[in-house]
Amino acid sequence: MSKKIAIYPGTFDPITLGHLDVLKRACGLFDEVIISAAISSSKNTMFTIEERIDAINLSIRDMKNCRVEKFDGLLVNYAIEKKASVIVRGLRAISDFEYEFQMALTNRKIAPDVETVFLMPGEKYSYISSTLVREVAKYGGDVSEFVPAEAAEMIRKKFPKR
Repeated sequence: MSKKIAIYPGTFDPITLGHLDVLKRACGLFDEVIISAAISSSKNTMFTIEERIDAINLSIRDMKNCRVEKFDGLLVNYAIEKKASVIVRGLRAISDFEYEFQMALTNRKIAPDVETVFLMPGEKYSYISSTLVREVAKYGGDVSEFVPAEAAEMIRKKFPKR
């Protein structure tokens, strides 16, 4: 039987407790999960790709079957290159579904052998988004309830209290 490899893509700017919850679920389903941090030149990120990868690595150090890589380009091509048969996407609310559904169908058209699996975070994380965290941080709010301790420390350094 071949190893089931999944890709969990995102910008992870910053990684949140919701991301980690979805990741833990994915790690229980697949032999290996590659957390694929998008370089994403189209988004104005708070952290560089290197800072985001550092935060993710610190946050997952106890997880044995996952690793972090950066990627740029078409996700399905990257998945094929990594021999991944699954793309994991998190769904927080119905508002996420339409965009994710369109992306999954487009990916299936391009690469029919790569499946998309949707996982929901636990209810206590379902409202958390990186966008929300960036907004709270920008105005000096405490984000420690939304992100792992390692990411919270990076955010405190970037946005000292006003």
